Amino acid sequence: MRTLKVSLAILATTAITAPAFAQELELPIVEEPLELTIHMHWPRAQGYGPGGDTSTLYPVEEAVREMTNIHLVDQTSGRNTTDNNEAMNLLIATGDLPDIVGGNLIKQPVNQYGPEGAFVPLGDLIEEHAPNIKAFFDARPELWNALQAHDGNVYYIPYLPDGKYGRAWFIRQDWLDKLGLEQPQNVEELHEVLVAFRDRDPNGNGQKDEVPFFARDWEEVIRLVTLWDARSSGSDTYHDFYVTDDGQVAHPYAQEAYRDALANVAQWYKEDLIDPEIFTRGSSSRDFLLGENLGGVTHDWFASTSGYNDALGDDIEGFNFIPFLPPASAGGVRMEEHRRTPIKPDGWAITFSNEHPVETVKYFDFFFSEYGALLANFGVEGKSWDMVDGEPIYKEEVLTSDTPVNSQMYLEGAQIYRGYPQDYRYEWQWTSQPAREGIELYDQHDLLVEQFLGVSFNKEEQAIYDRYWPSLRTYMLERQQAWILGSGDVREDWDAYVEALNDMGYEEVIEVMNSAYRRQYDG
Repeated sequence: MRTLKVSLAILATTAITAPAFAQELELPIVEEPLELTIHMHWPRAQGYGPGGDTSTLYPVEEAVREMTNIHLVDQTSGRNTTDNNEAMNLLIATGDLPDIVGGNLIKQPVNQYGPEGAFVPLGDLIEEHAPNIKAFFDARPELWNALQAHDGNVYYIPYLPDGKYGRAWFIRQDWLDKLGLEQPQNVEELHEVLVAFRDRDPNGNGQKDEVPFFARDWEEVIRLVTLWDARSSGSDTYHDFYVTDDGQVAHPYAQEAYRDALANVAQWYKEDLIDPEIFTRGSSSRDFLLGENLGGVTHDWFASTSGYNDALGDDIEGFNFIPFLPPASAGGVRMEEHRRTPIKPDGWAITFSNEHPVETVKYFDFFFSEYGALLANFGVEGKSWDMVDGEPIYKEEVLTSDTPVNSQMYLEGAQIYRGYPQDYRYEWQWTSQPAREGIELYDQHDLLVEQFLGVSFNKEEQAIYDRYWPSLRTYMLERQQAWILGSGDVREDWDAYVEALNDMGYEEVIEVMNSAYRRQYDG
């Protein structure tokens, strides 16, 4: 049996640090090939194969088979739907579980059905057979706590994002220059800039057609409440709960700060400073409004948004869309509410049907080893990347392809929603220079807020949450959009709104959220 030695050294690139790993990993995991069935349902593919084509193996799967002697075989339920919840319900309803269940948003069902016996608790298996996973979570015990189900066991290994910054504020610097304006440093100056973009024809076509603030995700208009010291979410998931300064779980849309902030957002919309089609234009808004030289300011992902400078620079003279610091709020606080979460509800778990749990957890552990993590992040060495001076470097044809690097990786079997530690070096290589400079700018300031990592309910808490929360959330979002669009006044309607929330079970939801939070994080 050959042994793959894994260095203890911490790998580093510019501003990016890869994780440390355990000392060694014995490969192959089994002497004779072992087939394990897998349900893998996630947004990019419904089935374990490139684009969901299970008749073809991922190149990463082929490489891992050779190294580990473990072969994953597709057994995905709900391949005719893109709804992961529907697919999971179909899977559970069959009662015929594969060896591994993986993919998108598995935390809730796995933590619900794990204590009932459908999934294998992983704590002892990891302690005895998964040194790399153990080393990772020994260094980040708060993440291990966040994984736990209500019975204290961990039932799935998550996808663990890397990096700090996700979205940033972007502005047309060429428009500012043309109008003789500086980058806005606070909410009042941002208002003045948006008014100037609306009124002073920065695109020079003689028409009043500029859209001062736009967003391809409509939820980003709600993010504007942070400019008046409210919150829109507690995590990288829109509309999520958050933890208050006094350690209580609450929802941002039930707070008085939100009331006053949303009134200001509604006023900006009324003043035509916000895209009038913010709720309907959809994901193509960034392409259209920038491509037509109409959009002025947005809040979006660093890497993809900065790429428009290269894409549009030849078509729009002087086009310069760059990150800028979050404007200080009315209370004087610069805050970037969105950040990369350190842990996702995606990953994979071992089912009770699995007759080889030890071999399976060793297989999971492989992707936390140095080389296994490289495969999970970058694809197959020699095919999509080469090791150069100790660093995994993408081949030129990968970086210069018309297909985005992440989309290429999905087809390789890298960056898919298995349980593995993401390596931000993969994204840094295709992040443009303006975005890199923006990230470095953001990193000079204390901008990020702590994230709410979620809770795991017991059966009674889950029942209360399921009974009340879906209708509460729907009502909150309906009123939110109505107020912004001018149907009603949030300040005048607030007391009735809060009363309606309480009648619909808001206080009961908050009670179970806090009971679960205290149990999970306070010990």
